[in-house]
Amino acid sequence: MKNQMSRNKTWLLPVLFGVCASVSLVFGYQLESADHIDLSDRRALILIPVFAVITALLVRTSWNGLYRKIRKDSQNEGLAGETVYKGYNRSDYFRTWMFIAALNFIVLLGVYPGFFVYDAQTEVIEVLSRSFNTHHPLLHVMLLGGSVAFFHKVTGSYNLGIFAYILAQMLVMTWIFTYFLNFLKKHGAGKKYRTVVALFFGMFPTIVMYTLCSCKDGLFSVLLVLTVVLTIEWEELKGRGEKRRKAWQIIISAVFMMLFRHNGFYAYLVYAVIVIAAVFFGKKRDKFHRATFLIAPVIIYFIINSAIGHAFAAESGEHQEMLTVPIQQIARVYYYDSESFSDEEKEVLHKYLSEEALSHYTPRISDILKMYFDNKAYEDDKASFWKLWLDKGIKNPISYLNGWFLTSYGYWYPGAVINVYQGNTVFTFTYTDSSYFGYEVELPGERHSFIPAIDDFYRKLSIEKFQQNIPVISLLFSPAAYFWLFIYLFLTAVVRRDMKIYPWLLVLLVWLTVLLGPTYLVRYTIYLWLCAPILVYTVLLRKHR
Repeated sequence: MKNQMSRNKTWLLPVLFGVCASVSLVFGYQLESADHIDLSDRRALILIPVFAVITALLVRTSWNGLYRKIRKDSQNEGLAGETVYKGYNRSDYFRTWMFIAALNFIVLLGVYPGFFVYDAQTEVIEVLSRSFNTHHPLLHVMLLGGSVAFFHKVTGSYNLGIFAYILAQMLVMTWIFTYFLNFLKKHGAGKKYRTVVALFFGMFPTIVMYTLCSCKDGLFSVLLVLTVVLTIEWEELKGRGEKRRKAWQIIISAVFMMLFRHNGFYAYLVYAVIVIAAVFFGKKRDKFHRATFLIAPVIIYFIINSAIGHAFAAESGEHQEMLTVPIQQIARVYYYDSESFSDEEKEVLHKYLSEEALSHYTPRISDILKMYFDNKAYEDDKASFWKLWLDKGIKNPISYLNGWFLTSYGYWYPGAVINVYQGNTVFTFTYTDSSYFGYEVELPGERHSFIPAIDDFYRKLSIEKFQQNIPVISLLFSPAAYFWLFIYLFLTAVVRRDMKIYPWLLVLLVWLTVLLGPTYLVRYTIYLWLCAPILVYTVLLRKHR
């Protein structure tokens, strides 16, 4: 890998990164403060190139510094020879796992029976009523709803069922966290760094929230990152038997990842197509083997998902999840300028969204509009909907851009305060200052904290915005800050010509899918927190040969 960065003297990537980051900062600030972007703002037009130049210089300077580090590492390797690192033995692995699990268990006692939120009640009702649909991943519905129903039937306690499910999830997730630490150890990470990462996985509030939350996002995120890590390990193996075993691990991890979130399937499908195309048009060997373990998860996912849906007679036909952005865009135009719609256009629009529905337009979240959307009308006449959407978009491009950006800018503007549910009343409180996390326990569960101080702390983090207002510290809680860190590290590896970076493309593709979602919430990007310590070490801190 000697002189591997010397061939990458171009300014293209630093400038591209600088421009994108600068635009996100300026437009994000406008959206946060004024609910729209203002292309006529002269100050903004000046700030964009200024920030872009500064950012590009910083990125290029950091890459030059990394190049010098790589050259020094290569020289030292030539003198000392290559070092081979080992992972944990069984006892060390178990102790590390139990250490991280114990940190989470203390919090679980404080928020007992756990964070039972984000459609949790809906999923349990599906099981109790034996009425299923494909809106929520059926595997998760059965695991969560089945646990709650079983323990209630045996013990009479819903809380015990919630606790049992979240405890089991916690043990699975912390075991995988330990696997990440083992991966770092095998790549030379020292004890101090691994201790910091273990504490990060075991104590950082954002990660703990989703380790102890009943929603599917925690398991999905950890399986997503595990799939990436396993693929990197597969690339590093040489023996055919070892590669075959690792390939099966990748398949299992990828299948479960897709079963826990629908967008995981779409992202993985695109990822598989890209990688297979690159492999078959490139010079890589074992093309058939690569294609096999990339295609197999898709086939297995289809079989399992279809079998579960058929077994439980799950209803489908909901289109609004895929139409979130178009619905929000056309509703924004109507909300602010209904007079621009002709009588004929109003008649078409009201087939899908009633006047009452359109009156509930909220800039940062489309959940209410989705609830009112007439799926039957859309199935009967899709063409009219898309024709109206296209006609209005041509006449109102900036309004459409605002309609989309306002539901997604929290993913790319680090200064965004997560408060999309402001004014919404839920089971135990009304969102006012922040909706960073759901926090509560939905019915039929009920909070019974064994450590009230911990419960108060997580309530404050969830529905107050104090941590989001503290300079620098707020970035540790910002999904956008972790996204830009991810992009910087990804591009750094590309510039280094590190061919093992390609599995992280899957994470980027998953992130792209959330831009088309109903709003911006931490839950949809928790994997960025899990990626950070792995990428920081492997891209920046590891000795490069």
